[in-house]
Amino acid sequence: MKTSYIVGLFALLLISACKTDSKKSEETTETTEAEKTVPERIAEAHGFENWKDVEKITFTFNVDRDSMHFERKWDWRPKTNMVTSISGADTLTYDRADMDSIALKTNGGFINDRYWLMAPFNLMWDANNYTYEHTVEATAPISEEPMQKLTIVYANEGGYTPGDAYDFYFKDDYIVREWAYRKSNQEEPNLVSTWEDYVNVEGLQLAKQHNRPDGGMSLYFTGLSVNKE
Repeated sequence: MKTSYIVGLFALLLISACKTDSKKSEETTETTEAEKTVPERIAEAHGFENWKDVEKITFTFNVDRDSMHFERKWDWRPKTNMVTSISGADTLTYDRADMDSIALKTNGGFINDRYWLMAPFNLMWDANNYTYEHTVEATAPISEEPMQKLTIVYANEGGYTPGDAYDFYFKDDYIVREWAYRKSNQEEPNLVSTWEDYVNVEGLQLAKQHNRPDGGMSLYFTGLSVNKE
């Protein structure tokens, strides 16, 4: 089985979640406690208030299937929008505000991998480009535990895959435990996975592991580091 196929199975998320993906959209906004929406509470539970101080974040996106392994490493400096991609013997540094065709293709992988790591933050960065619905009582698709559910549906234009939907499952602490991706907002999910093995890196709550219910494939992050001001 080709490595590109392996990654493709996990990259179904590519990438409706970044339609408003710009340096401006990554700025924080202030609201009072009473005014906070469910997306804001989820982002806050994952440490979004600390994002404004981040100078650099480094992470390696890994996918394993049987004996096959794929990985690519990213170094992102959000205040300057500079990204360095390291995949095998290939290294590319580019400015996300000024991308040529090669950088644009590479950036698609960055957006996908970053979304797996930081989707709760995208709830803030993409806030103007989706609608949402909060379900207080829902059943998580993998554990079948009772949880709350946040469903977001992206706008029907712009981005890589417009109109897609994501279901975030969480408990009273607003930490995401599972999620589902539904292409074009179809009823049945195209992909479900866990969010687990959380670590606190400079105040950011990041899930290092995502498992699918059928097993046989694992998506995880290594080399997580954050540099702050």
